[in-house]
Amino acid sequence: MIEYESLIEKKRARLAELEQLIGEPGLFEQQTRAGELLREHRRTEQLLANWDELQRVRCQMQENLDLSSEEDAELAELAQAELPALEARIATLEEQVQYALLPRDELEDRDALLELRAGTGGDEAALFVGDLLTMYQRFAEGRGWQFELLDASPNDIGGFKEVTVRVSGEEVFRFLKYESGVHRVQRVPVTEAQGRIHTSTATVAVLPEAEEVDVQIRPEELRIETCRSGGAGGQHVNRTESAVQIFHLPTGIMVRCEKERSQLKNRETGMSILRARLFEMKQKEMQRSYSEKRRALIGSGGREEKIRTYNFPQNRITDHRIAYTAYNLDIVMASGALDELIGHMQHAEMAERMDELVS
Repeated sequence: MIEYESLIEKKRARLAELEQLIGEPGLFEQQTRAGELLREHRRTEQLLANWDELQRVRCQMQENLDLSSEEDAELAELAQAELPALEARIATLEEQVQYALLPRDELEDRDALLELRAGTGGDEAALFVGDLLTMYQRFAEGRGWQFELLDASPNDIGGFKEVTVRVSGEEVFRFLKYESGVHRVQRVPVTEAQGRIHTSTATVAVLPEAEEVDVQIRPEELRIETCRSGGAGGQHVNRTESAVQIFHLPTGIMVRCEKERSQLKNRETGMSILRARLFEMKQKEMQRSYSEKRRALIGSGGREEKIRTYNFPQNRITDHRIAYTAYNLDIVMASGALDELIGHMQHAEMAERMDELVS
């Protein structure tokens, strides 16, 4: 049994320490450190507020239980009627407190690069990539995140062979990290004349945005080439070599960027993507230390792992990692309503992490 009180007292002491650190002169000259301290302060303050409310609601719950057995029937009935809402609030607060007390994953606060690629299924797979892109954009908008298209390879019928997006905001990687893997769609393609259901796939990779300190890249490890952009853009793309291709020689990773008209901006974006991919490789090495149980739950985050099925005829979305199924696919795709699904993933992961913490 975890002794929450002792952990909470440590958090109270840490909050006082954070307030002292934030008040130090010159802190905001170090933007990275200032941001980390402010985020930790905000999380710690919220944890303690949730804990205090949890104690208050628990007391109210006990009072209502006592009143529900009173001889005054009207008073007992009123007290009894409030019990379900109090129970639900206690459950929510307990979960929030438990999550906040878990060892912090330092990547959860980071922005993320979202890479989508068409898999099996030809044009239908490319159209599905476009649908997923819209779904994630709506989800990001709903959370107040920024959604920036970095690079895209469209096909002739409105889909995409590949898309790379930067998503920035509050705790982006915490919510999007579950999306890495193979997404399978079952539906009648718009190109299907006989009305037959086809199965196609798209791969999604969610990479925490890497900082220069995370990955060291030496100039001699790179080969950088410039070329003409191949997309739409009129005369400009035909006359200037603004597209950039970056080859990382030790790993064979190649990144191409042509979205911007500026060669310099394309190079900066390409290096950002390269750092994220190299950081992903580094993180996969670290994942070997995870327990087999947790890896089975949230998966390896690999691009080859089938994680979800989108069945349009049944209006069904199924996440295979936690056997979660819902029949609101139309709403999920149209409005990016992923909160419930991701909430189930977070709940399952938290339960496993709590087991590891106490074992």
